[in-house]
Amino acid sequence: MTNSTVLLRDRALAFRSLHVPGRPLILPNAWDLASALLVEDAGAGAVATTSAGVAWALGAADGDRLGRERALGAVAEIAGAVRVPVTADIESGYAEDPAGVGDTVRAVLAAGAVGVNIEDGLYGAGQGPLRPTAEQAERLAAARGAADAAGVPLFVNARVDTFLRGAGGVDDTLERAAAYLAAGADGIFVPGAVDPGTVRELVDGIDAPLNVMAGPGAPPAGELAALGVARVSAGSGIAQAAHALVRRAARELLDTGTYDAQTGGLEYDTLNALMSGGR
Repeated sequence: MTNSTVLLRDRALAFRSLHVPGRPLILPNAWDLASALLVEDAGAGAVATTSAGVAWALGAADGDRLGRERALGAVAEIAGAVRVPVTADIESGYAEDPAGVGDTVRAVLAAGAVGVNIEDGLYGAGQGPLRPTAEQAERLAAARGAADAAGVPLFVNARVDTFLRGAGGVDDTLERAAAYLAAGADGIFVPGAVDPGTVRELVDGIDAPLNVMAGPGAPPAGELAALGVARVSAGSGIAQAAHALVRRAARELLDTGTYDAQTGGLEYDTLNALMSGGR
């Protein structure tokens, strides 16, 4: 086993240990090197990428429109700069078939990440909102097999888009979750489900760490912890807030010539030190 594999294995094991029901891993998702360094500097135990944020930062739309090479280039840059484990949102796997998903996972490991999100939602004309369960299970099994063959206990977080796409309720979600876990997933991610009663049903019905996506209007992380959630992530929410600030500041400067939106910005020296490694 090479030194790089040992390092990845140790980071993967450390990342796995952070998924504790009732004491969830909190992930303020990053989308570029600067945001990743800021998230780490704020005290996060790991850095998770947001596929939407990464796509926007690279000039592409979200929804399987960014190629594997460009997406994982951003992941590699982040993983090479932070000290904590990195988990990559790889959309539906940047591949047409299970073999391609395995190739993507090998590239994820080469980039230095020790976790992935793989979603079952579909994009494009003529497609249903969700990939058939059996087909998605095959893709997850390919991801698991590629990681196991590399000797790295990659944390495979299977995203179930039933609630996000309005394509099913608790029973449909539990059915998919069971199939995905049987295929080798380690955790289940159900974005769009934040109602406390629903979250409790999902926690009780899924034999694995549950990840929910939270933002304005969702219960605080402490309440989600009390329900038994093991992972709370922000998705693209922080990236959206950052871009909204850019738009407000630009419009204010152009329309009124004033600068109020820039109030509270980070000091130049603080950001410069962070980017130069002076943390």
